[in-house]
Amino acid sequence: MMKHSTLSSLSTFFLFLILFVSFACEQEEVVKKPNILFCIADDWGWPHAGAYGDPVVKTPAFNRLAEEGVLFENAFVSSPSCTPSRSAILTGQHFWRLGESANLWSTLDINIPVYPLMLEEAGYHVGSWRKSWGPGDLQAGGYDSLLPAGKKYSGGFKAFLNARPADTPFCFWLGASDPHRGYEKGSGAASGIDLEAIDIPGFYPEADEIRSDIADYYFEVQRFDADVAAAITLLDSIGELENTIIVVTGDHGMPFPRCKGNLYDMGVRVPLAIKWGEGTTPNRSVSDFVSLTDLAPTFLELAGVAVPDQMTGRSLVHILKSGDEGDKNARGRDHIIFGRERHTPAQPAPSMAGYPGRGIRTTDYLYIRNFFPERWPAGAPEGATHPMNSFADCDNGPTKTYLLDNRGHPEFSSYFNWCFGKRPSEELYRIGTDPDQLNNLADDPAFEAIKHRLSGQLMQELMSTEDPRVAGGTVDFDEFPYRAPYELNSGN
Repeated sequence: MMKHSTLSSLSTFFLFLILFVSFACEQEEVVKKPNILFCIADDWGWPHAGAYGDPVVKTPAFNRLAEEGVLFENAFVSSPSCTPSRSAILTGQHFWRLGESANLWSTLDINIPVYPLMLEEAGYHVGSWRKSWGPGDLQAGGYDSLLPAGKKYSGGFKAFLNARPADTPFCFWLGASDPHRGYEKGSGAASGIDLEAIDIPGFYPEADEIRSDIADYYFEVQRFDADVAAAITLLDSIGELENTIIVVTGDHGMPFPRCKGNLYDMGVRVPLAIKWGEGTTPNRSVSDFVSLTDLAPTFLELAGVAVPDQMTGRSLVHILKSGDEGDKNARGRDHIIFGRERHTPAQPAPSMAGYPGRGIRTTDYLYIRNFFPERWPAGAPEGATHPMNSFADCDNGPTKTYLLDNRGHPEFSSYFNWCFGKRPSEELYRIGTDPDQLNNLADDPAFEAIKHRLSGQLMQELMSTEDPRVAGGTVDFDEFPYRAPYELNSGN
């Protein structure tokens, strides 16, 4: 009888031990899910970081992440406008699939899955700081107290971490208003930035006014980089640095003429560096073409959460874990597509029309289709629906003012036309010999076959992703309301 009792006790003990070990392993697995720190600047474009060879702007935090992780040479946004770009990042979908969210100052449909809220449902502690989605009206899309990037923490990353339940993985959106305009004029030069060392893009004339304006932009890029550095230091201090995937990027190009709001590289190409402790081989530079829509499925895969079928982005986990650059052609990453709809209602009043276009970028070429070449790409010269009235699709600033003030001088006519003039229905640029994309080859017979191939490829992918501009349907992007908190011009 005693022997049976002893065996029964031993069996109970071992059963308890097995259950305890199993529970402990499950808890360990939860703890080891990677944290996610997503840092996004407002209007920060490629190639304005030291890691890309810019000799002037100082970005030590970004450079560090590139050295300790992966630097992406060909990262692009879905659209070069704040609201659609950020909507595409959150949803992991091309902006043209998001209805009203394809436009600036719009809304976001609460029924479209967003990765932060999906991670929150999976047990992540989720939050944001400063600018996340927007600008626009979330309530119009069904959001109330809920926010697509998670609860806002006015105290920043530290306050968010202090509120985190013990042993809970986190997902944090570190936003910023830098380097969005307006700038304190002369702040760049006053900070010690060498104006003469600044490389002015080919679509601007050499002018001190423009150099100083770019320096002011650089000053704010550096301020954002300092925010990233502080976040890295904080992670290190609490022992979470190695278990956190850190992503640093911008939502589109700099707020200057022919950049933000445009489908050229200076509008849609952005910096991107990703570090993930031992999950990434350090100091790798990857030439694969990637979209910021790829981030949502990446985060979900790393967290062990199923990726929704409607997400058009493709996870970057394979690239991050790879020990070498690999073959971007074999991986199907030899090109990228993007586009734009209405940035502002900048056509002649009372029109609410935008300047819709789509583009495809390969290593060698950029092809752009402008759907309504009769419209003004940077907005009408005067009488626009937008209260800015003159070239309203381009942010006001010293560079814009300089170009407008000198438009009557013959030597400035090319610069003015590149930035503000009307454009043909098709544009084709050869990247190797024309990095600033100034010489349109679309009408050159020598490039007819290349133009035809790229146009066909672009249209095929737009059809397959159900772009209303190509596939048809009931969506008219120009008809959506512009939800900005100011009065528009009626044209009367």
